[in-house]
Amino acid sequence: MNRWQLGHAAHDDWKTATELALKGISPGGNLGFIYMTEAFVPYAADILAMVKNHTLVADWVGSVGIGICATGTEYFDEAALALMTGTLPPHAHTVFSGTARPPRAGTLTPGGADAAYFAIVHADPHTPDIEGLIEDMAGKVTSGYLAGGLSSSRGATVQFANQVVSGGISGVVLSSDVAVATRLTQGCAPVGARHVVTQAERNIIVALDNRPALDVMLAELQCDLKGLRQAARNTFVGLVVPGAEAAGGGDDYKVRNLVGIDPQNKLVAIGDNVVEGTTVLFCRRDQESARGDLLRMIYDLKDDLVETPKAALYHACVGRGESMFGARGAELQLIREHLGNIPLVGFFANGEIARDRLYGYTGVLTLFK
Repeated sequence: MNRWQLGHAAHDDWKTATELALKGISPGGNLGFIYMTEAFVPYAADILAMVKNHTLVADWVGSVGIGICATGTEYFDEAALALMTGTLPPHAHTVFSGTARPPRAGTLTPGGADAAYFAIVHADPHTPDIEGLIEDMAGKVTSGYLAGGLSSSRGATVQFANQVVSGGISGVVLSSDVAVATRLTQGCAPVGARHVVTQAERNIIVALDNRPALDVMLAELQCDLKGLRQAARNTFVGLVVPGAEAAGGGDDYKVRNLVGIDPQNKLVAIGDNVVEGTTVLFCRRDQESARGDLLRMIYDLKDDLVETPKAALYHACVGRGESMFGARGAELQLIREHLGNIPLVGFFANGEIARDRLYGYTGVLTLFK
C-alpha cells in the first residue's frame, strides 16, 4: 500500500482551496510538501495551520510559485495549492531553515543510517550569493546531491519549513534510509561541436577556438546575419561543467541566454560571466527538443527503478510548462504517462537546484522509490 497521499485545488478563497485539497488526504504520515501560488502568500500561515491540524503531520516544507504542479496538472496565474504527505522511516528526515540546522554529514540515525544523505531545498532568489549557499548546502550531505528550486513570485516570496519563513535556504534533509532517484532535463538539444573560449570579457565571448565568436556561432547555426534574428530566438549557450556528468552520460552543462550580439566586432554576449578556457556549446530549445530531453530524463530514471515509484517532486523553470510544451499540463502529463499515476507535487521556480548548483530553464524530477 502506498503511504503517500495527494491533494490539490484552485479557488480564489484560500480556505475553500485548502479544504478542497485536503479532501484527498486523510490524517497520518510524518512529512508533508506544500506548494501554493502567489495569490495565497498573505494567508500562508493560516493555510499551514489548517493543513497541520487536518493531517496531524508536524513537518512541512515547500514554497510559493507563479505556477505549481500536481500529478498531470499545472496551475498558472490562478489561486491554487498542492499538498502531498508521506510516511518515511523513523528518524529519516530533518526539516531545516535559517533557525534550525540540519544534521551533519556522517551523523548516524539511531538505526545506523547516514542522517544527512540527500536534501530537498527551497531558496529565496533575492538572497545574496545564493549559488554559494547552494554549494555549501550540497557539501553538508554525504551524496553531494540537492534537488529543489528558488521561490517565484511577482511579489513577496515565502518558504515553508514547519513554519512560514523568508530569505535564505530551507527544506528537508533525508537519511540514507530514504531511497530516492533524481535527474535533470535541460529542455534543449546541443547544436554542433564543443568550443573553447579563447578570449572573453565578463559576459562577452570574444573568441572561440581563436576565431571570432560570432563567426563560430553562425557556422554552427548554419545561417547568415539576416537569418540570425530568427535563429537566435531558440538558441542558447551551454557552459560545460568541468568533471560533471549529466544524467544519461555526457558532460553536464549550464544553459544561459543569449543577451546580445555585436555584428561589427563579431562578439556574443550571454547571461553569465565567462572565463577563458571554458568549454561551451550552442543549444536549440524548442518544443521538439524539450519533449525529447524530458523523455530522455524519464527513461534514464526508469532504468534506475525496479518497481513503480511511490511519489515524486518536480521543480521546473517558470519558462517551461505551456510556453515550452505547447499546451498547459502537457509536460506533467508526459511524466504521468511514463511513470504512472503516482502522487506528484512541485512548483515552477525562478531557478532550479540540482546536485550542487543552480540552473535555468530546467526540470528537476525526484522520485521516492
